[in-house]
Amino acid sequence: MPLLVAYLQCMILVFIFFLVINFYRKRNKLVLRHLPIFGILPEVLFDFHLFHDKLSKILRTRKGTILINYWLSPYNILITSDPANVHYMLTTNFSRYPKGSEWRKRFDVFGRGLFNSDFEEWTLQRKAARGFFTHTKFHQLTAKIVPEIIEKGVIPVLEYACKNNLQVDLQDLLKRYAFDYATIIATGCNPKSLSIGMPEIPFSKAFADAGEAIFFRHFVPETLWKLQRWLRIGKERKYRDGWRVINEFYQNLLVKQDEPRKDEESFNVLNLYLNRNAIVLPRDNDEEIMRDNVISIIFAGEDTTSTALTWFFWLVSQNPKAISKIREEIKLNATPKDANKGDEDRPRLFNFDELSNLVYLHAALCESLRLFPSIPYETRTPTQQDQLPSGHRVNEKTFVIICAYAMGRMETVWGEDCYEFKPERWITDDGGIKHEPSHKFFAFSTRPRMCLGKEIAFVIMKAIAAAIIYNYDIQVLENPPVIPSLSISLRMKHGLMVKINRKSY
Repeated sequence: MPLLVAYLQCMILVFIFFLVINFYRKRNKLVLRHLPIFGILPEVLFDFHLFHDKLSKILRTRKGTILINYWLSPYNILITSDPANVHYMLTTNFSRYPKGSEWRKRFDVFGRGLFNSDFEEWTLQRKAARGFFTHTKFHQLTAKIVPEIIEKGVIPVLEYACKNNLQVDLQDLLKRYAFDYATIIATGCNPKSLSIGMPEIPFSKAFADAGEAIFFRHFVPETLWKLQRWLRIGKERKYRDGWRVINEFYQNLLVKQDEPRKDEESFNVLNLYLNRNAIVLPRDNDEEIMRDNVISIIFAGEDTTSTALTWFFWLVSQNPKAISKIREEIKLNATPKDANKGDEDRPRLFNFDELSNLVYLHAALCESLRLFPSIPYETRTPTQQDQLPSGHRVNEKTFVIICAYAMGRMETVWGEDCYEFKPERWITDDGGIKHEPSHKFFAFSTRPRMCLGKEIAFVIMKAIAAAIIYNYDIQVLENPPVIPSLSISLRMKHGLMVKINRKSY
């Protein structure tokens, strides 16, 4: 009964909200940020598909930080894109700003793994993750499987599309590339999702649905989304169904662990857990953590990498000069594999260990991530009363949202040309990559929680970017429109439809 009452109250509030909107629109006085009671909420929610840009615009006019006090929520909401605030919270005073219970409540699909943990539990799991990602075998396995996936998976699909004049959803192709890699690293199993038929990936669809539900959990009253979950309706129904798919996927991976595999493929997170290897610091009764970390690695490897690559290809497709510079750099600094075999008709792939020489390509990827960070928002909950460098006061009842998307569009942070795609801003006078502090370039979070897979992510992205750009011309189609999804990741809502043509050397 209390849930039903809460639901009715929410519906009444929504009804009142739209009555107010209609009242102001009819009088041509729709200055949304000034609406009574609702504050700036309508300005953000009106034309919700433009959410990211609208919020960025508001933050620019408010010097990078806004504090919202809504009677609809027991929490105050502070939204910031100010690097000084980010550095203060996530580096200088890291222990005071954990992810907290509100984060875990909304991101419960990740359970008790590294992605959701805080304090001592986070320290233990972070140590284990670092041991895995810095291990020599991990880098050897990556150097082996990434070129294989490109050569045996990506290239055949692109060649088939070229020969048959087919449209390709490039986001879907890149997602499959990252999914196959991440699943091998996490479990030793190759799902081989990259094939001519492009088989459906239920896991990816499940996480896409879960990501949208989690995003909306931040903008509707908790009683409402919990009621939706109880009634199995709306986005919470998709979330619940997706969770079942994710668990079934994981259980199938457990079964496959008994299958024989090559020695190098035995170095994966799931196998190390099951064999209680010291690298992952196994503990008693940690089956749940094992599951949560395996799923988190697959999600992070698949979703964030493919999202970053998709926006990169969209940006360079609009900048022919950037594509020319990348191709010229590859020609000068990378050696084609099997260069002496003389097969000129075959697409040219490049030696994996030479990817570090591609400075301009690295800069272009950084610039893409600045404008379109794969994870556009992070949240924190203070453990005590505090004052941020911006002067805003926070306490235990403040829900802090860090807006990485807006940070890349702040003129005070990146200059007046911050809206331009300009890889040159990342290159030093002596031709190296310019270092930008992580609390300013927030695409990989910042220390101590900076993404452990940052360096390997660049290698994975450069490998496929070099292969595609050097061998193919990409034409982005006008329909469907290119817009970001409203989810915990910034993937494109309708994918990225392109025509692919072989480039003549």
